[in-house]
Amino acid sequence: MPKKKAAKKISAKEDSVVSQRIVMRTGEALVEAEPAYSAAEPEVVIGELDGPVGYAIANLIGDQTKGHSRVFAILNCDVQVRPVTLMVSKVTVKNTKYTNILMGSVQAGIANGVLDAVRAGDIPKEKANDLGIIVSVWLDPSVTKVEVDHNILFETNRKATAKAIHKAMHNEPGIDWLLENQKDVTHYFHQLGVEKKL
Repeated sequence: MPKKKAAKKISAKEDSVVSQRIVMRTGEALVEAEPAYSAAEPEVVIGELDGPVGYAIANLIGDQTKGHSRVFAILNCDVQVRPVTLMVSKVTVKNTKYTNILMGSVQAGIANGVLDAVRAGDIPKEKANDLGIIVSVWLDPSVTKVEVDHNILFETNRKATAKAIHKAMHNEPGIDWLLENQKDVTHYFHQLGVEKKL
């Protein structure tokens, strides 16, 4: 008769992380570099695959829209990252060069940023198969008119994705900080409009 294997013991910390339900967290980040087109400004939604985020991922991937294709974040063809991460473009895609950059350097940067967030502990490794992430992606349309530095674009998207996930998982900025600093934070493009620079 075969012997039963002893169940793997997990620490109290691991148990609380695995049992903690993450319904939905949100975050955004901005990472800029020179040249200006390399700015990355992802917005992320993170949550359980058996909740609203998982349902949204299934609906988005199954309901493709011309100019706003939804694709998984991958390290390379045939190597999808965990947690499953769906990219959605904020810009209507109309150009092959734009598509190739979005589905190349930007996609790779986002995929690596997700894994960086897991490695940093912002996303519990034990929940990598239970969570999903939707990333709303900004890629400056001017990339179609310039010579692109793909390494810079990769790095800004990698750092911005990891930063947005960190902020989402730590509920940053917090409500106390927001209330305290509300009067000191001016929206950049609003200010440009006020100054008649738009």
